[in-house]
Amino acid sequence: MFVDEVQITVKAGRGGDGVCSFRREMFVPRGGPDGGDGGNGGHVVLTASHRLTTLLDLRYQKHYEAENGRPGGGSNCTGRRGKDVTVSLPVGTVVYDDETGEILADLVADGERTVIAQGGQGGRGNSHFATSTNRVPTRFEVGTEGEERRLRLELKLLADVGLVGFPNAGKSTLIAAISAARPKIADYPFTTLIPNLGVVRWKTDRSFVVADIPGLIEGAHEGKGLGFQFLRHIERTAFLLHLIDVSEWAPEEPLISFETMRQELTAYDHTLNDRPFAVVATKVDIAGKSDRLAQLQTYCRRHKYKCLPISAATREGLDDLVTFVGKRVESLRKTPCEMNS
Repeated sequence: MFVDEVQITVKAGRGGDGVCSFRREMFVPRGGPDGGDGGNGGHVVLTASHRLTTLLDLRYQKHYEAENGRPGGGSNCTGRRGKDVTVSLPVGTVVYDDETGEILADLVADGERTVIAQGGQGGRGNSHFATSTNRVPTRFEVGTEGEERRLRLELKLLADVGLVGFPNAGKSTLIAAISAARPKIADYPFTTLIPNLGVVRWKTDRSFVVADIPGLIEGAHEGKGLGFQFLRHIERTAFLLHLIDVSEWAPEEPLISFETMRQELTAYDHTLNDRPFAVVATKVDIAGKSDRLAQLQTYCRRHKYKCLPISAATREGLDDLVTFVGKRVESLRKTPCEMNS
């Protein structure tokens, strides 16, 4: 099961208490204070792992608590520090404070770590409070509480290219044709219920990652259909492919489909309107004598958009598509701020 949003509670360990103690040795009737400090509480640490692809495990375990520090002892013995607790998350997880909405961490690299809840400080023993006027202090400190937070975790897929389009536009068929990904494919809307990732090799030593986003519908930015829970997965993509069904059985005219998609993306995040993109006309093998493809190509030429006609079923145009996207991704990696031209 693919889970990309969960809420959890984390609590760092409490610091151990300092102690009040005095030296007691033979022939030393008035030994000085020797109370040790308490150990610090353990932290809660989040770490990113490429081995994980979902937040499913955190749906069933929602509370994580680090170990408390141990109290100090006599002879100036410091208490043992509490053990940290580490929570492993998929690469691409964004961590929010659930109460304030503040972004606390964005784990985008394998092995990246962050302390999300600090352990409490151990208290000082009475040996710290001896002075020239108070040689037998009985004062000591108790440990402080560790931080406790309620977190909201959102997973945003890390991909070079995002496939966007209405249901049945051919996204799953395309990603299956150009990569080793095997998403569910069927001739009915909303076949894809989870995002899929595929690695596409376009040269012997070159590749890029494609994300197949579940189909959009009008009003998706407001949560309609599969809603904005999947729109977040294109926020990190450097390049977008707008898939438009030009077959004679497509429910919408190509231009209406394209303009509606652009409006939905802009309404969700206005910066997506500036993201480099290309238009992909799908199912050209069953377009028949319809002028839908010609209409879309004319529109793209007028606005200087790149339009690539393909058929994933017959593999028509796939080589040109992969080569074009591969080159664009390479250029965007070198100049990440490049805009669509």
